[in-house]
Amino acid sequence: MSPERKIRILIAKPGLDGHDRGAKVIARGFRDAGFEVVYTGLHQSPEQIVAAAVQEDVDAIGLSSLAGAHDYLFPRIVELLKEKGAEDIAVFGGGIVPEEDIPALSRSGIKAVFSPGTPIEEAVRWVRENIKPRR
Repeated sequence: MSPERKIRILIAKPGLDGHDRGAKVIARGFRDAGFEVVYTGLHQSPEQIVAAAVQEDVDAIGLSSLAGAHDYLFPRIVELLKEKGAEDIAVFGGGIVPEEDIPALSRSGIKAVFSPGTPIEEAVRWVRENIKPRR
């Protein structure tokens, strides 16, 4: 019997946001917690993010946005996953997301939103409790 596959998470920076320190910190925290992590880098379009997620066979996508475009970019990624038949890839986000925007993001399919200052351990715990390897 082979051991269960590690959870694979793609960390992405959609749009024109050029600040990636938080994304790199969370990517390293997830890696140190035992997850497999793919980081796509800056300035990724929703289409590029979804293509990478499907190609890398990830279980979840973690999005980071500090530029205020989360209300369009995050739901667009969920839409594209559905179009590709990959709606079983969970999407969560973090960054500068006003509290009042979170309900609409949740309705669009975003599973969780982490605010600045969220301890890495809290995000790791959420992933362990809510994301399972797809295969």
